[in-house]
Amino acid sequence: MTSLVARIAVAGLFALTALSTAAVAAEAKKDPPSCSAITFRPLADGAADGEDEAGLYKSRFGRIVVNGTIKGGQVQNYYVTVNGTRPVAAAGALPAAVASCATTKKLPVPGKGVEPCLGDRFQVLVSHSGNARHVLFYGRQAGKWQMCSAGTA
Repeated sequence: MTSLVARIAVAGLFALTALSTAAVAAEAKKDPPSCSAITFRPLADGAADGEDEAGLYKSRFGRIVVNGTIKGGQVQNYYVTVNGTRPVAAAGALPAAVASCATTKKLPVPGKGVEPCLGDRFQVLVSHSGNARHVLFYGRQAGKWQMCSAGTA
C-alpha cells in the first residue's frame, strides 16, 4: 500500500512539474502587445548643456528612452530611441492599425510631425502590425497632444 501511495505521489509531482514547465514556456513565447502607449515626464529646467535622458522604459520586448537636447539650460528638443537607435522614418503611409491604435489611446491620428518636439508630457505609442513595430512620439503642449515623429524600429 505504501508503495502505491509513493508511486501516486511521484506521478503527481511529475504531472505538476510538466504543467508548470508548460506554463513557463507559454509565458516566454508571448507576443508583444499590438498597441501600447508609455507616458514620460519632461526634464527639469536648468540642466547642463548636452543630451540628457528624460525617461526610460524597459521590458522583455525592448528598451525605450526619451532624450532631451539641452542648450543654455533649456531643452531645445526631445526625441525617442528604441534599443539605442532612433526609429527609421516611415516610408509612405502608416498602416491603418497604427491610426486605430492612436485612437484607442486617445492620441491624434498620425500626420505630419512637429519639430522641435517640446511639451509638459510625452507619450511613445508602439503598434505592432505583422513583423513591423511602428513607434510614434507625441508631446503635449497646453493640454493638446501633437505627434512629433513616427518611424519603425
